[in-house]
Amino acid sequence: MAAPDSYDPLAGLAVKDDRLRAVLEGRAHLVFDGAMGTMLQARGLEAGELPELLNLQHPDEVTAIHRAYVEAGSEVVTTNTFGANARKLGDAAGVDEVFAAAVACARASGARYVAADIGPTGALLEPLGTLPFEEAYALFREQAVAAERHGILVETMADLLEAKAAVLAAREATSLPVFATMTFGEDGRTFLGTTPEIAAVVLSSLGAHAVGINCSLGPDALAPLVERMAPFARCPLMVQANAGLPQIVDGRTVFGITPQDYAAAVARMVEAGVAIVGGCCGTNPDYIRLLAQLVDGREPSPRALRDACTVASAQNLVALDRDRDDVAVIGERINPTGKKRLKEALRAGDFDYLVGEAVSQQEAGADILDVNVGLPELDEPTVLSEAVRRISAITPLPLQVDSSDPAAVEAAVRCYAGKPLINSVNGKRESLDAVLPVAKKYGCAVVGLTLDEDGIPSTAEGRFRIAERIVEEAARYGIPRCDVAIDCLVMAASTNQKETREILRAVTMVKERLGCKTVLGVSNVSF
Repeated sequence: MAAPDSYDPLAGLAVKDDRLRAVLEGRAHLVFDGAMGTMLQARGLEAGELPELLNLQHPDEVTAIHRAYVEAGSEVVTTNTFGANARKLGDAAGVDEVFAAAVACARASGARYVAADIGPTGALLEPLGTLPFEEAYALFREQAVAAERHGILVETMADLLEAKAAVLAAREATSLPVFATMTFGEDGRTFLGTTPEIAAVVLSSLGAHAVGINCSLGPDALAPLVERMAPFARCPLMVQANAGLPQIVDGRTVFGITPQDYAAAVARMVEAGVAIVGGCCGTNPDYIRLLAQLVDGREPSPRALRDACTVASAQNLVALDRDRDDVAVIGERINPTGKKRLKEALRAGDFDYLVGEAVSQQEAGADILDVNVGLPELDEPTVLSEAVRRISAITPLPLQVDSSDPAAVEAAVRCYAGKPLINSVNGKRESLDAVLPVAKKYGCAVVGLTLDEDGIPSTAEGRFRIAERIVEEAARYGIPRCDVAIDCLVMAASTNQKETREILRAVTMVKERLGCKTVLGVSNVSF
């Protein structure tokens, strides 16, 4: 795969509308709609177990709800398809049938834009649940293909891996912009432990065109979470809060925050850089009307992005700022080189041994865990992805996926709930062309080794030139400099003390001239 001549984050999107492009580039605000359930209740309709079937049974009523939001100022209406996946619909209706009806209802409202709404599958993904990643991906892909409108909204996600499956499906199956929001509790985490910072890092690195928060809590409670998310999102921020926490009054669900208080709280988030606003549970056109007035004629507030090398699991974030001398320890004991017991465990399929090694390194203070299963007799893509799955189920530490086989790397990072570090790419054209597209597609950081077709240079200048080439090639794929860590390759001091000094010079040059974080296998010094 050849690198593009220049990187455009919106390249390949089916976005011809100048205003929508301005929104996706962070130059304009956008107003989404509010809750569907609140409006169904107000119109006296019983949603039942499958409210998505109302698109078929009462299309005029659904269209009327969309139209009410448009008249209030919504530029985007979302289709009534939150739970319209094959798993939830069962035999009641087909996904294509429901989406076609829902899109027709939304289009008939006169909305400027229609976004296909995709919610959770209703099942917990492996390794914590029973639904395999690729099965979840297939459910979301079927929905994405059926969308065929201006964009796709992946919303109310509490499982980062499920959100990843949905975003990947939408990006791989369509050329539509993807908006992705997660839902958080009062403790500032999803029920599986993901923080706003991690959600922003992972989903924006993965290629979502806007990320943010929906549902969860009222806007006052969400504002601090949005402010935490803002420095880490590499795309526009969006928020669709609830109108407070629901209460049951006379058998009806009511929400306590008024439209005026709601808009006042959202104003704080707009000041923090939120560009896309709307409502979730409990909101109606009165709320949206005030939001439209709030952002009318305004440009999005600037956000200061944190210039940090980030690696994340679903629960832990390692962020190494470019202008600070932060140090993270990568535990590298899960590597069969020179380890007889580990080789035996891998050949026997004993993943418990690998998990034990992971836990012991975590207890010893590691920040990131390297996972390498490279034995020639193994099916490395299968074994590496399984090792990553098993280890990530037990330890919250972010992982470094370590393999010289690009197929194995892709198999492992695809189903990983986080932003892994890929070890590694080097200056060889073959390596650059194989690894960098995988890193970009799955939103990974990479380790760049200072070697090429001529081997490892003996001078600092030679190592630096390779590092510079790797950084430049990564940039052409849209991988930012902060996500490239350069390994200047420590050699044994006992055999070549002069070259050891060159390694230290190379590290200095990389840090000062390229501004990259560096990686060193310090144990190699004593080999």
